[in-house]
Amino acid sequence: MSFISLCLGGVAAHRVDAADSPELPHIVILFVDDMGYGDPGCYNPDSKIPTPHIDGLARDGMRFTNAHAPGPLCHPSRYGLLTGRYPFRTDVSVWPRQALIEEGRMTIASLLQFGGYRTVMVGKWHLGFDEQGYDQALPGGPVDRGFDHFFGIRASTDIPPYFYIRGDRAVEPPTEHIADNRTPGWSPIQGAFWRGGGIAPNLKLEEVLPRFTDESIATIRTHSRESAGQPLLLYVALPAPHTPWLPSEPFIGRSGAGMYGDFMMMVDHEIGRVLAALDETGMADDALVIFTSDNGPVWYPYDVQRFGHDSAGGLRGMKGDAWEAGHRMPLVMRWPGKIEPGSVSGQVISFTDLLATFAAILDAPLPKDAAEDSFSLLPVLLGEQPDDRPIRPSVVVPALTGMLSIRSGPWKLIDGLGSGGFSQPRQIAPEPGGPRGQLYHLDDDPGETTNRWLDEPEIRDRLLDELEQVRTSGRSRPPH
Repeated sequence: MSFISLCLGGVAAHRVDAADSPELPHIVILFVDDMGYGDPGCYNPDSKIPTPHIDGLARDGMRFTNAHAPGPLCHPSRYGLLTGRYPFRTDVSVWPRQALIEEGRMTIASLLQFGGYRTVMVGKWHLGFDEQGYDQALPGGPVDRGFDHFFGIRASTDIPPYFYIRGDRAVEPPTEHIADNRTPGWSPIQGAFWRGGGIAPNLKLEEVLPRFTDESIATIRTHSRESAGQPLLLYVALPAPHTPWLPSEPFIGRSGAGMYGDFMMMVDHEIGRVLAALDETGMADDALVIFTSDNGPVWYPYDVQRFGHDSAGGLRGMKGDAWEAGHRMPLVMRWPGKIEPGSVSGQVISFTDLLATFAAILDAPLPKDAAEDSFSLLPVLLGEQPDDRPIRPSVVVPALTGMLSIRSGPWKLIDGLGSGGFSQPRQIAPEPGGPRGQLYHLDDDPGETTNRWLDEPEIRDRLLDELEQVRTSGRSRPPH
């Protein structure tokens, strides 16, 4: 394969002649929103939510049991996924008015674009634009960060204003208004919850999810028909089962987990439609398909009791938390002829690892100023790296409040007390002589019930030192 060295905004990249690289796979990322580790049947045999299409991917591919979102919320997770960089290294709070990914920073899209891929994103961006009004161009978004094409929305379907974007322009500006909505019998941030605000005249919230599926299918069919010799990156960021929970009629009452379960069934159905398009066009056999969720669910202990469905799959906490349910995610990858069907990996990994993995597929070196926290998973995918040889030294995740956790082997340290997120207690002041943080042995205690901060001082201090090194050095991947 031939490379032409290029430089974009100070970031080195390597252009690949796609015609010289017929072995490059299509890459399809199916990224759902606010789904729990215990929702898919392939992760939880007691799940009350049928997920046949996700389960089918696991049957035909590799299921990761220790994959972590870079953050337990929508925008930090997406930042890490796209940049290969931990989100605590930037100010993610600026997203409502400013682009989070700075100009010139390498992303999975820009890497693959310069590797000869056609790069397309459909769905929820939630990484900000340099906004100057919705009747103006929206710079700093997907088409300025490596994607050839984008059709999607600014953020979640419960955060106004609500409008579709194609390229860097609003399809219709949000000139009308929609009122707040809540659902009786659920918490204020569950059910058919959305915030009131601006909305485009022809956008209906219940139509957003299937509209994105339709757009993804059209992208696959068009690519197969018009660009068959070129590899495709398709990043499908579905805004569900995030609130508002809006299952369509065929799914209402079908699950055993209320509105949430019904909506999750619909999400699985939409995933099945995208997979069917890959089959129909003959692209599936040459595609690396990656399925996961951005962070954990909004599912309280009361919900577990009344429905008998544990969205967290036995893990502690929920979305936003430093505890495992906030960021340990279902992750399934299918790659025919490369990944062993029905395989399982216990490697402790992060979504940040996708960028280095794609660089390895391209056989392209990463520059020093990119993918600072990304480690290639290619040896794991090809069955060359067993679980007893860690592919990365540790994984660091920030919680909603900024509390940091570090996972190294079976040990997990959290540098504070409480959940750090939505679960109560969020934060606890240390008592004199008591623990200042949390330390768990997750192999023995996956539910994080026994804090061993005071019992294992050597392990605690080692992890504190390692966390400080990762935090202050600017990177965790060696710069070579």
